[in-house]
Amino acid sequence: MRHRLPATYLDIVKSPTVAHWFKMRTVLLAARLFGFWNKPRPLVVDESKWTLVDEAHFSYKYIKPLTSAEKGLPELLFANDRSAVRLPGAFKAKNTLTIGAAGDLMPAEGLQESKDVLFENVADLLFDADVSFANLEGPVSDTKFDINFVGGNSPHILGFTRAEFEAITSHKGRSFRILSFANNHSFDKGIEGLDTTQDMLSRYGIVALGTPAAPEEYGRATIVTENGIRLGFVSATYSLNGLNPPPEAAYRVHVTELNVNPDLELLKLQVMDCKRNNCDFIIASIHWGQEAEFFPRKKQIEIAHTLIEEGVDLILGHHPHVIQPIEYYRTKRDKDRIAVIAYSLGGLGMRWYTAPHFALGLILKLKVSKGVVDGTERTYIESVSPVPVFQNIFVSYFGHTRIKRIEKLEDHVKNGESGALNRYAIEIKRYADLVLPNEPIGRRKERPAVSER
Repeated sequence: MRHRLPATYLDIVKSPTVAHWFKMRTVLLAARLFGFWNKPRPLVVDESKWTLVDEAHFSYKYIKPLTSAEKGLPELLFANDRSAVRLPGAFKAKNTLTIGAAGDLMPAEGLQESKDVLFENVADLLFDADVSFANLEGPVSDTKFDINFVGGNSPHILGFTRAEFEAITSHKGRSFRILSFANNHSFDKGIEGLDTTQDMLSRYGIVALGTPAAPEEYGRATIVTENGIRLGFVSATYSLNGLNPPPEAAYRVHVTELNVNPDLELLKLQVMDCKRNNCDFIIASIHWGQEAEFFPRKKQIEIAHTLIEEGVDLILGHHPHVIQPIEYYRTKRDKDRIAVIAYSLGGLGMRWYTAPHFALGLILKLKVSKGVVDGTERTYIESVSPVPVFQNIFVSYFGHTRIKRIEKLEDHVKNGESGALNRYAIEIKRYADLVLPNEPIGRRKERPAVSER
């Protein structure tokens, strides 16, 4: 791991004016000295109306991520143990499938140089699964992307070239099966970006979620059948960063309020569509939550439980860019059903940044079984395993080209190992232990406190 890289985008941010830079630095310094942002802050309804303080708070969390939960968050969320996930005793399995799910696939400078290297150490978790899933955080476009960030309320424009798309969505000829494209960066390049992305997804045989190609597809589920199991996918994003499609193209992205005043009708419509089409198992891909916060907000938990009782069996959350707890929820609608709620899977690395909280991500391994119990056909999660991973950035042997590779955290925190990469992995592990206290990672038994940096 070469650390001559920015820790977060704030190391390269350009303030629009000297006055803005001075005010921002003053607020950030005060927050660090007095610690008044070390606990969750009330949410702002409209991000386009952020004040300087709102912007500074957002920036502060990038430097010093929020490791405290919102007051009143259910303790059960932190105490959950995946050993609760098992098939009912009388269950007779007929069909099974495996799922490998990751969070955000983020753009990065020169990403194409990492083709067929990026996933080589985690390919078994993703591309060996029957169904592989992730969130594509930005459109593919043939127009130029400006990767320089600026201060102020203007959204950051993200996206991929065609070569970068190929590098981050496939490994040695195998591609993700499902990619969610309903996120706050879906419309960063307008209709051209949506169309180009849909074209690339189609070329690689990847099923897209959350971006209907026709008006009649809006509010409909995406259905995939694998190994005799009919999977229904529902999807939505909380925002498009104010870059909304024109009225005649409003159907192009599944977007609804999910943070302050949640509106679940769009998601419920898709769940109903899954039921009409006799889906065996329903998966929700939700782009939501607060960036750089290691725990979900109470409203998210309420939303998750509501969707589960509506019929969703698995929730795959993304957007915060850090990982959040996984809840194993016994449903009221079926006493034998344990739904899995991954509030945030984080991502597979954020650009070329080295901050350990952003380097960490989760890949979720699941086995789903369809069979019969008490004379009734049911489909349940048979097993689940969260695998912490992190991005390793290094220089190639043949020059000064930066290469990114996703590593399994457990492979680099073993006793007796030494070196910069091992020390970096141990620093990352502190955040994994915070969120996944019941998951043994490597062979270390201690649970050190997260350092406040």
